[in-house]
Amino acid sequence: MVDKLKVKKLNENANLPEYSLDCDIAFDVKANESVSLNPTEQKEIHTGIAMEIPEGYIGLVRDRFGIVTRFGAHVIAGTFDHSYREEVTIMMINLGKEELYIEEGMRIAQIVLIPINKLEIEEVKELSKTQRSGKKDLTGLK
Repeated sequence: MVDKLKVKKLNENANLPEYSLDCDIAFDVKANESVSLNPTEQKEIHTGIAMEIPEGYIGLVRDRFGIVTRFGAHVIAGTFDHSYREEVTIMMINLGKEELYIEEGMRIAQIVLIPINKLEIEEVKELSKTQRSGKKDLTGLK
């Protein structure tokens, strides 16, 4: 059985997320509004969709390479748990030198769905040694 991502359009102009290529591991989400961002400005951009991520998965929001390289805009990381049912919004920041105009329908971010295993957390006095052990002293960091 294949797990499915259920997506609800919150308005008729919203675009369903989609994989650009069959080999892609992340799907694109599109802006459901037109927004301008001045240099160093950050804004929440609406997608007009809500998702039902299958239990046992999380959705991680990632940059789209084209927006980063052409415009200097970045997504401020986000994580969607399987219990989140509100609108998917994407927080973006313009790190470029010029105003950026996001048009309605523009692909603004990618979301990758990753299976998760919830682990029991155990406090220990020592950790096992690896080749990296002893490189940095992490005691006292809070």
